[in-house]
Amino acid sequence: MGQNDLMGTAEDFADQFLRVTKQYLPHVARLCLISTFLEDGIRMWFQWSEQRDYIDTTWNCGYLLASSFVFLNLLGQLTGCVLVLSRNFVQYACFGLFGIIALQTIAYSILWDLKFLMRNLALGGGLLLLLAESRSEGKSMFAGVPTMRESSPKQYMQLGGRVLLVLMFMTLLHFDASFFSNIVGTALMILVAIGFKTKLAALTLVVWLFAINVYFNAFWTIPVYKPMHDFLKYDFFQTMSVIGGLLLVVALGPGGVSMDEKKKEW
Repeated sequence: MGQNDLMGTAEDFADQFLRVTKQYLPHVARLCLISTFLEDGIRMWFQWSEQRDYIDTTWNCGYLLASSFVFLNLLGQLTGCVLVLSRNFVQYACFGLFGIIALQTIAYSILWDLKFLMRNLALGGGLLLLLAESRSEGKSMFAGVPTMRESSPKQYMQLGGRVLLVLMFMTLLHFDASFFSNIVGTALMILVAIGFKTKLAALTLVVWLFAINVYFNAFWTIPVYKPMHDFLKYDFFQTMSVIGGLLLVVALGPGGVSMDEKKKEW
C-alpha cells in the first residue's frame, strides 16, 4: 500500500468518524474548550480568601475591591460556561469571557510572562472558534452587513482561532516527551494552522494530546495539599481547552481561509 493509499484510508476514517459523531462532537468540543474557565471559576469559590488576599497584596486595592474582583471572575466565568453549553447568547458569553481573559491578564501581571500570555491569547483563539460556530448556526453578529465568502468574518475567526491554538500548543511542549514526538506534534499543528488536511491532522492531534495529557498531568494522583496538584490541574485543563479547539476545527472544518478550501478551487 502506497503513501497516498494510506493517507486516503486515514482521511476516509476521519470522515467516517465525523459522520458517526456529528451529533455529539460539537457538544464535547464546547465542554472541553470552556473547561479551563469552568475549573477556574470553581477554584475562585474554593480559594476565595487566597485569591482575594493575593489581589489585595499585589495591587493594594483593599478588601472590598479584591473581593469584587474574585466575585466578578467567579460569576463571569461560570455564567459564560453555562450560556455556551446551553447554546444561549453564545456571542455575549464569548465577549464576557474575552473580558475575563483581559482582566486576568492585567490583574495577575500575565503580560510579563510570555508562557501565560500565549496561553491566554490561545484561549481567545478558542473563543473565536466558538464565535465562528455560532455564526454557522445563523446567529450572525454582523446582521445586515454584506459578506463575501472569501472575506467573511466567520472565515477569519476560524483562521485566527487555528493560529492562536498553535500558540497554546507551543507552551505545552515542556512535556517530558521524546524529541520526535514533539516534532511530529508541531508538524501536525502547523497543518491545522495553514488548513491542510485539517480534519485528519486535528483528529490525530486530539488523540495524541489526550493520551499525553492523561499520562503527564494526572493531578488526581497527587494529594490536594501539595502545590504540584494545582500546577498539574492547571496544565490538564489548559490542554483540554486545546483539545476542545481542535475538536471544533474537526466539526466545523478549516473555513474559507485555508489550503483545503483553496484546493477545491484549483
